[in-house]
Amino acid sequence: MPVSTFVSTLYYIVAFGLAIYGFNALALAFVFLFKRFGRVIHAPPEQASLAEGDEWPLVTVQLPLYNERYVCERLLNAVAAFDYPSDKLIVQLLDDSTDQTTQLLQKLAPAFREKGLNIQHVRRETRSGYKAGALAYGMQVSQSEFFAIFDADFIPQANFLKQVMPVFDAPHVGMVQTRWTHLNHDVNVLTRAQSLAIDGHFTVEQMVRSRCNLLFSFNGSGGVWRRSCIESAGGWQSDTLAEDLDLSYRALFSGWEFRYCPQFGAPAEIPEHLMAFKRQQFRWAKGSIQTARKLLLPLVRSDVSWLAKLHGTLHLTGYIVHPMMILWILLSLPLSLTGVPTAIPLNLVGLAGIGPPLVYFIGQAVLYRKGWLRFAYFPFLLLLGTGIAVNNSHAIFEALRNRKPNEFLRTPKFNEAVADGDAYQLQVDWSMLVELAIALYAAIAIGVAAFNAPELIPVQILFGAGFLFVGGLGLLDAMRQWRWQRKQRRLSLQKSA
Repeated sequence: MPVSTFVSTLYYIVAFGLAIYGFNALALAFVFLFKRFGRVIHAPPEQASLAEGDEWPLVTVQLPLYNERYVCERLLNAVAAFDYPSDKLIVQLLDDSTDQTTQLLQKLAPAFREKGLNIQHVRRETRSGYKAGALAYGMQVSQSEFFAIFDADFIPQANFLKQVMPVFDAPHVGMVQTRWTHLNHDVNVLTRAQSLAIDGHFTVEQMVRSRCNLLFSFNGSGGVWRRSCIESAGGWQSDTLAEDLDLSYRALFSGWEFRYCPQFGAPAEIPEHLMAFKRQQFRWAKGSIQTARKLLLPLVRSDVSWLAKLHGTLHLTGYIVHPMMILWILLSLPLSLTGVPTAIPLNLVGLAGIGPPLVYFIGQAVLYRKGWLRFAYFPFLLLLGTGIAVNNSHAIFEALRNRKPNEFLRTPKFNEAVADGDAYQLQVDWSMLVELAIALYAAIAIGVAAFNAPELIPVQILFGAGFLFVGGLGLLDAMRQWRWQRKQRRLSLQKSA
């Protein structure tokens, strides 16, 4: 096969693949607007109530914790303030920590117990199964029918359970998810960009999926599960890094109904440092592809509609766009040299590319009075979403090879009120060098395209700028870490002198 034919074929495949995922986002945005789902989000929550004669059910609040000394007390204070009947509330500190977090919880738990909170400090001999293993272990030692789950960086509101529990108004409702809100969206450019993506997901994607009988999943935190739903779906399993996505799809295949409550907010902390964001994205990307490998065939065989099967496939495989983007920029140089026609694929991807920005814009316009001001940070999200492709592609290749064990690497949370948060800082890795190298490659490709294929230049500039942005942030992080380490060594020498 001639080189030009191979390059053009691969180019068209990549362009078509990117267009599919872009048009999927565009379709979600159009459905949201056509159905006027924004009214649902802004509708005042109904007054929580139970059927006459019913009592509030017993609920266990599970708090999976692993080395969270900066935020665990904040989370525990919020849960202790729940206005739920104390005799119907159990709090489980599922503590797998290996640092001072355990000692802190050992002091906090008795203090809250004296105030009347039924709190259990649960320790395991090993961290087997990571978060999934901790949640499963907690279920074994609880008699509750319902389990609310919060990650360490959340601060649930006092009326959370009284809002959510009445939504379980039928025995076939297996899970209720609430919308994530932000504690720190305005800290820096990174948090502002992430908040746009999170708002778009919880405003448009989750709303359309839940209201149009598509498959949507528990987001890992800020939701409540029914025990019988978990057990009938096979329980928490740790063979993927996306235990929430995995269990959700298995439960939906079994006929359970999920409900999404966008009116109820669950405030959470956004990663403020690049490496923390990369680690979170790596885990989500690898876990999603692992779940796709595990459940795509069961999805095809399930009884859900063909539309749900199609959208579920795109949902599970969504992170595939990242290696596609890398291929796109790598192909741009040989495309310029071989003279392969590029206009049709570029037009196709350009039209599909309207989808994600529209989703994010709707999220800001619906949620905030002056959302257009927040949307002004979209260019940074665009750069971040492109530049993260190296990190996420690495995660995808690991998931497809399936050789490395599923070590659950936590996303560090700092609670910026704490001054010594550097104890959980992550070291910059090799991906920074690859990102900067691709940015240089894109610059060379732009120079070549200027003479042979100028229509490629806008995409090359976008992708090159994205890799330069993320690689540059990594370089700045590396320099900051180096200065901090040098300072620590100097202080250590002064103490020893």
